[in-house]
Amino acid sequence: MPVHPYWEFPHMSRRLPVLAANVVSTSQPLAAQAGLRMLLAGGNAIDAALAAAITLTVVEPVMNGIGGDAFAIVWDQGRLHALNASGRAPQAWTPDRFQGMAAMPPLGWDTVTVPGQVAGWAELSRRFGKLPFAALFEPAIAYAEDGFAVTPTIARQWAAQGAVLKDQPGFAQAFLPSGAAPGAGDLWRFPAQAATLRRIADSMGKDFYEGELADRIAAFAAATGGALARADLAAHRCDWVEPLSMSYRGDYALHELPPNGQGIAALMALGMLDTFDPPRGDDPLDLFKLPIEAMKLAFADLHEHVGDPVAMGDLTAQLLDKDYLRRRAAQIDPSRASTPAAGLPGQGGTVYLAAADAGGMMVSFIQSNYHGFGSGVVVPETGIALHNRGRGFSLAPGHRNQVGPGKRPMHTIIPAFITHKGQPFAGFGVMGGNMQAQGHVQMMQQLVDLQRNPQAAVDAPRFRVEAGPRVMLEAHTPAPVVDALRACGHNIDMQPADSLDFGAAQVIQRLPHGGYIAGSDPRRDGQAVGY
Repeated sequence: MPVHPYWEFPHMSRRLPVLAANVVSTSQPLAAQAGLRMLLAGGNAIDAALAAAITLTVVEPVMNGIGGDAFAIVWDQGRLHALNASGRAPQAWTPDRFQGMAAMPPLGWDTVTVPGQVAGWAELSRRFGKLPFAALFEPAIAYAEDGFAVTPTIARQWAAQGAVLKDQPGFAQAFLPSGAAPGAGDLWRFPAQAATLRRIADSMGKDFYEGELADRIAAFAAATGGALARADLAAHRCDWVEPLSMSYRGDYALHELPPNGQGIAALMALGMLDTFDPPRGDDPLDLFKLPIEAMKLAFADLHEHVGDPVAMGDLTAQLLDKDYLRRRAAQIDPSRASTPAAGLPGQGGTVYLAAADAGGMMVSFIQSNYHGFGSGVVVPETGIALHNRGRGFSLAPGHRNQVGPGKRPMHTIIPAFITHKGQPFAGFGVMGGNMQAQGHVQMMQQLVDLQRNPQAAVDAPRFRVEAGPRVMLEAHTPAPVVDALRACGHNIDMQPADSLDFGAAQVIQRLPHGGYIAGSDPRRDGQAVGY
């Protein structure tokens, strides 16, 4: 009997998907198991997602930490809810503070905006969770106190980042206590981090913004050249927002958070691609030529027009206008590599996880310190590694994304959700800087156009558009595709199989009978678990 195409694994998958009524898919096995523990204890998908996210700050510190930002999309009771838990610039960050600089600094205190993630954990738990907030911290606290074995992938990243960040305030004392990063298989303990997580758990996150932890953060900033003040922390608020969406191939829709995130770029590219015929499964080149050019156009608009949502006005709707996207799509020549400029619409880094439960709740969640450990600044005796999200601001006068007091910078981290005929189809994400929006487009093509199962979709070779004609490709991209793209004028940069430049994807798809099928990415230490 022939195998249905949905159950084919054409990319020599190194793993099979997980099928279950309750599932968690993350970038680190211990975090996935922490989420599953909450489901087994009677919790729901939110409880599972939060326990996994909190655990990731301990077991995968090279990609996120307690001092980061977060975003979430939740399907519950027949509709989508979206949370923006990103922070704002300190009040002292006037443009004059950065006078004379060509661009925002990459590291240090002048990249640290208010971390919004902890408030996001509390807000999600308060609105949707079933278990006590403190219970969600138990796995993470145990790993911080008792220790866990560092995986080879994380050890490699730790060593590489440690060499760059060792001189930042507090970093070496916290994450290089013996003078070097832990090696693969080494046991890592961080009792100070466990104590911080307890304070957050016991105070429903308030201690981070109004209590002793806030005092420590502000005092360390004052002593070491930072501008982040206690008043900045106390003023932080999360925002529940209405997701943006783009219809695709008739009955499907991709949902993203509105700016200040880059999800709008995925929607713009998808709107352009919808004007062309769907890719054919028998021609892998279809999955590269058009989406590469569509992403270039979308990124040109993103970097020219997108910033703090307060400054966007009607521009968000104008960038997603179908007529505008048709005009942009008309500029695509699939036979020639381009370096497009931004259009003129009408005037007017990171861990991802997904969780779903038998009750129908699905969660698409992402949190990040931006670049690895983030700014490199670590508050002493707390384990709080602070992100460098402020690096996302522009210094161009008058730009919507120009740095300013209380503004949110343009963000790279974005969770995604797909609906089919108005019903939940899949929650997914692809980690890794500007890889995320283009990764979302490529996942849509795999899951919708080719109707691949989540694991096959995750395993497919991906491209990454960079500046100009440069396009990065994974080592397992078919040779005829590489040759054809070079013939079009693309500057192809082939990357090894273990490269993390293409992010890591996690996907949970709802099955017709109500259960789920989950895929996890072997590019990191990803794992999906369920029961």
